[in-house]
Amino acid sequence: MPQALDGILVVDLSHVLAAPFCTMILADLGADVIKVEPPIGDDSRAFGPFIEETDNPGAKQSGYFISINRNKRSTCVNLKTDNGKKILKELIAKADVVVENYRPTTMRKLGFGYDRIKEINPGAIYCSICGFGHDALPEYAGKPAYDMVAQAYSGIMSITGPLGGPPVRIGSSVGDIVAGHQGAIGILAALEYRHKTGRGQHVDISMVDGLVYILENAIVRYTTSGDIPGPLGSAHPTITPFQGFATGDGTYVITPIGNDSLWETFCIVLRREDLIDHELYRTNDLRTQNRDRLIPIIQEELLKRPGAEWLRLFDEAGLPNSPINTIDKVVTDPNLKHRGMMVQVDQPGVGDVTMAGSPFLMSETPGEVYSPAPALGEHTRQVLTDLLGYDTETIDALHEEKVVFSPERTH
Repeated sequence: MPQALDGILVVDLSHVLAAPFCTMILADLGADVIKVEPPIGDDSRAFGPFIEETDNPGAKQSGYFISINRNKRSTCVNLKTDNGKKILKELIAKADVVVENYRPTTMRKLGFGYDRIKEINPGAIYCSICGFGHDALPEYAGKPAYDMVAQAYSGIMSITGPLGGPPVRIGSSVGDIVAGHQGAIGILAALEYRHKTGRGQHVDISMVDGLVYILENAIVRYTTSGDIPGPLGSAHPTITPFQGFATGDGTYVITPIGNDSLWETFCIVLRREDLIDHELYRTNDLRTQNRDRLIPIIQEELLKRPGAEWLRLFDEAGLPNSPINTIDKVVTDPNLKHRGMMVQVDQPGVGDVTMAGSPFLMSETPGEVYSPAPALGEHTRQVLTDLLGYDTETIDALHEEKVVFSPERTH
């Protein structure tokens, strides 16, 4: 089946998570992603969890790397050499997209800032992802930034965690992942613009910007009221009840009651019809104002039955609900399997690895996982031969000069 991004060539200079996640999205949608790695490989090849190789005792592969680098080709090039830079220049000349997530000065020092890339290939789309953005104040532009820096600086940690408790990091690396998604969106928009005009452009993505963008109503709550939002546990700041509750068997369920009609039904299921038109709870605004009184009442009722029974009753009444699933439940969930969100990839050396599939279920060109993560330098010869036209003798010489690497399989 043809894919949406068939024919789009991506030169991927990324490492660890933010930009690799971006290029994984493009690869899942059919782009040819050439991952250009240094001789030591992407840093994340050294991140756990590790999977033992079945046919090579003592050797291990990074599950972290495998999960976000499927569908890509690895070319191992030493960009500190003149010939390595020449290879990168030739790849950029053929590329539709170039993606990287170094500090803003790194690519310029290497000789491949956007001004240079634009000279090499005026139609190329250059996507950079970093903590504070390329177009940042001087004191911010060069700051190193991991996901947690972005979470802290953006304010998202200040509204995450238990009520009245200290700031908490969100369990997934959302600073990286949101930036990866936004990078992919920017690239797709830039490709459409190029289709109309023939011109490429620089897509400048900041991890901090990305998290500020998804703060939802926290900003407007402060700017309209002057109150500084804080953590509320699993509760919603302006809708009540809209949070998790413990049940009689110790499991947790959520009951997002988003309007007064649902509130009436919820009270009937709880057998607390007295609460429907109670002067403190009859509207959402009143329920939110009187949250401290209402939540303990609901919690007391929900402790009277096990979670599965409450979920059945909520389903029968047409109420929105869910268990708070642990990851083992997510991996074995039948609907997620049906949707293709749990896929098994035959990773050479270790066998089947279960990972998240592509969420892009499109009727004509769905995203899919069609190849495992590459070994370091696995496709160096292939790319140099098929894409750049190098002959065997030239490639062998580059190996001898330690410009390129294509070991049989290196992890």
